[in-house]
Amino acid sequence: MNALAAHPLSADETLTRAWSVLEAVPDPEIPVVSIRELGILRAVNRATDGALEVVITPTYSGCPAMSQIAEDIARALDDAELSPYRIETVLAPAWTTDWITDEAREKLRAYGIAPPSGRCASASPASNGNVQPIRFVPRPVAAPACPRCGSAHTERLAQFGSTACKALYRCIDCREPFDYFKPY
Repeated sequence: MNALAAHPLSADETLTRAWSVLEAVPDPEIPVVSIRELGILRAVNRATDGALEVVITPTYSGCPAMSQIAEDIARALDDAELSPYRIETVLAPAWTTDWITDEAREKLRAYGIAPPSGRCASASPASNGNVQPIRFVPRPVAAPACPRCGSAHTERLAQFGSTACKALYRCIDCREPFDYFKPY
């Protein structure tokens, strides 16, 4: 009998292990970042029945990768022998690019995707620390810098890139096309 079978993990150890296992689950569309780094993985809790509850939020409500993400989570938890579990997809609060970690932003840049610039739902001094609502009305933003050469001399070629959450840009200086992860 192995040590895990002889001494079951406590609830806290199980949650810590589940977070660690899920930290390694990559986003299926951008494999250099994990679902946690993108902010898709929202919570891992212990339910009253003892099962793990994994809460995920799509980057947008029609994201076609969510079923793959749920399958990848299930496979990771099964491989780690962390059953039983439930995977719950929640739409509120809506995902925002503000949830992308600084580490993920650097990984996106190194991968050739310009990370989102600015903040979408940040607290302001006038709000007394309350988070402001996300704005869905386009506002003028500076063109993103090229993730390859760093030039700010870029142009948008298409509002939608390889996925709906990205736009297609081109660097005028190095002439390379790149995706820009749109802030929302």
